[in-house]
Amino acid sequence: MFWSKIFLPTLKDSPQDAEVISHQLMLRAGMVRKVTSGIYTWLPLGLRVLKKIENIVREEMDASGAQEVLMPMVQPRELWEETKRWEKMGPELLRIQDRHDRDFCLGPTHEEVITDLVRDNVKSYKELPINLYQIQTKFRDEVRPRYGVMRGREFLMKDSYSFNINEDSLNESYLLMKETYKKILERLGLEYKIVKADSGAIGGDASEEFHVLAENGEDTIAISDSSEFAINTELLLVEGEDINSLQGKPSPDGTGTIEIRKGIEIGHIFQLGEIYADAMNANVLDHEGKSQTLYMGCYGIGISRLVAASIEQNHDDKGIIWPEVIAPFEANIIAIGFGKDKMIAQAAIDIYNKLSSMGYEVILDDRNDSFGTKMKDSELIGIPINIIIGKQYTEKNEIELRHRDGHSSIVMVDDIETIFEYFKKEES
Repeated sequence: MFWSKIFLPTLKDSPQDAEVISHQLMLRAGMVRKVTSGIYTWLPLGLRVLKKIENIVREEMDASGAQEVLMPMVQPRELWEETKRWEKMGPELLRIQDRHDRDFCLGPTHEEVITDLVRDNVKSYKELPINLYQIQTKFRDEVRPRYGVMRGREFLMKDSYSFNINEDSLNESYLLMKETYKKILERLGLEYKIVKADSGAIGGDASEEFHVLAENGEDTIAISDSSEFAINTELLLVEGEDINSLQGKPSPDGTGTIEIRKGIEIGHIFQLGEIYADAMNANVLDHEGKSQTLYMGCYGIGISRLVAASIEQNHDDKGIIWPEVIAPFEANIIAIGFGKDKMIAQAAIDIYNKLSSMGYEVILDDRNDSFGTKMKDSELIGIPINIIIGKQYTEKNEIELRHRDGHSSIVMVDDIETIFEYFKKEES
């Protein structure tokens, strides 16, 4: 990809309505553009990151044995009436009508649709357990959309639903999803906490949230300074206490003291039990041939929110510092004087072609802008490695390798394949 050919409208300054770092940098780096309140268009750079996160989520879900489906965004009122959530969801549920005045909604979640699917097609305990997931656009009519894609009306989410014959089997599915989410976040290189939580409007029994720790997080959580214990402060406060009063108190797990931290909720897992299956008459025949109400689990993770959460945790005053696994490009080739020096331009193109043929995701900055402008843009969008080609290359066969974290070296490169190997050695 040549820089001049990609649609990458960067901004020098942050828009006034961008309150948090991730929102500011996503706009400045040309990742998204606002359509209306809480709704964004993903531009090529942002979409590359979004797709990489989506692929990691899909790989880990597939590895867990879950099976991918794709359910409709538009859902009929009749299904929601079965669970009595048509009215219970309130104004967050965006309701629409077709030309025949039939009521529908844009799905904020898919418990009703998936339960309807399973009750019509799964008849025996022998077909269980089953875990079905999708990666789908969701819509919730937030009263106050804010923080860019972190709290939007429209967002991309992975939601999955397990169906089980009993509580023991449900618990196994729940723990498997818990481990799967841990693997996803560890692959993304994010610092996170698993937090005991309230089930809220989804309902059910056991419920835990996955929070990426960040100063601009919407949620306040209490964690132990000596263990993995973490809990939503709302579940810990007693009447008359404020959040700050929890700081320094003994941790409820008996290990260490409480610290108050900010977190971004990016995932939520629920043991729903029988509440949806019972309301919708979702039953199977058990091993004795008797009708048995299904047990159900629900597991969601916000893919678009993960983009913002990653930025909140990985940035500096220059811009984004992507974990390399989700960076939009692995390297940026900056040719000093690309439009003026034919030897440098050709050297840059040769390196670009070589690395591209090797399967690396490389962008070549072929613009006629100054080196300073090119470097600032590269740092803003967070490309991990800059390969800087100037007169030293044509005179001495030397290239500057400058990593996004600041360290750099001048190296002799007789074989371009050694560039990425060099950084691997540096990191080890």
